[in-house]
Amino acid sequence: MARNAETGLRENRQIAARLASFADLLDAQGADGFRPRAYRAAADRIAGLEEPVRDLHARGGPAALIALPDIGQGIAGAVVEMLTTGRWTQFDRLSGETSPEQLFATLPGVGPALAERFARTLDVETLENLEAALTDQDVRVRGLGPRRRAALLATLKARLEPIRRARGRRSVTDPPPVAMILEADALYRRKAQAGELRLIAPRRFNPMGTAWLPILHLKRGDWHFTLLYSNTALAHRLGRTNDWVVVFFHHGDQPEAQCTVVTETSGVLKGKRVVRGREDACARHYGIDEAVIADEA
Repeated sequence: MARNAETGLRENRQIAARLASFADLLDAQGADGFRPRAYRAAADRIAGLEEPVRDLHARGGPAALIALPDIGQGIAGAVVEMLTTGRWTQFDRLSGETSPEQLFATLPGVGPALAERFARTLDVETLENLEAALTDQDVRVRGLGPRRRAALLATLKARLEPIRRARGRRSVTDPPPVAMILEADALYRRKAQAGELRLIAPRRFNPMGTAWLPILHLKRGDWHFTLLYSNTALAHRLGRTNDWVVVFFHHGDQPEAQCTVVTETSGVLKGKRVVRGREDACARHYGIDEAVIADEA
């Protein structure tokens, strides 16, 4: 067997091992049984391929992966992310290994200092978050001039485009109902306060390696949810690590999206749990008169 093929098949086994480890994490954290089974089936499929999955993707794109048995759009996106970046955001999150600083430092021209500045100044954790922040020309980061910003945005686009193609065109107009998100948020906080949830030890802001971050996997209809308290720099700075809840969700085999639920601190929703970006829908959920909302706006 040619050396390149050997290397490619070894990469297949590494990807398969990570998929299987992800299934183990889901099991240990109490996720619905379908998800671990799906990831184990995908792991077996990738491990059993007779050609490198990298070559398969290079030849046929995401469609070639999705055409394989046991590989849906969501898992194809995970495989392409591993092929493209060497990391897998979902796996890092569930294992507590999320390190935006290390991820950003993989970008050409971004050293440790600038990577840390991105994470802390912009309060971002993923390459997609970073791209969105840098696209806003009003956002300023020390040490990042116009030409360097443009070059970095071009790099981000090139790195993220294969992942986006694998994930497909996610609909951003049809998230779960706010009532479902708020119910999941209430359940998470109640179980977290009662000490009923599995705890993970996030790498960030946790020098002693303490397992403190509760995690909940939940299924409602065809929606799958994963909930954790926010562990961002901003949440720590504002003392909101026991209030802000990040809700990751996906429908069937579609790619994952996320939102954040917080306790509102002002206005007609003050004191109520609110899905950021969907305040109007939350107000209707709580029965607040739309005229009051309009007057406040």
